[in-house]
Amino acid sequence: MRFLAATLHTLGLRALDAAERRTARDERGSVTIEQVLWAVALIAIVGIVVLAIRTYVTAEAAKIT
Repeated sequence: MRFLAATLHTLGLRALDAAERRTARDERGSVTIEQVLWAVALIAIVGIVVLAIRTYVTAEAAKIT
């Protein structure tokens, strides 16, 4: 009976260890993806601002002539 309990305990610990390693591997690169998404969002915002300023300046320049 002790052998069965020890075997089940060992199998349980191995399964828990394998699950923890799998979870840790799944999270690799999440910080990098987050930084890339923030960079893309920032570039999009800057692009919109540049487009708005360029449109405004072009419209004002057209009024001068």
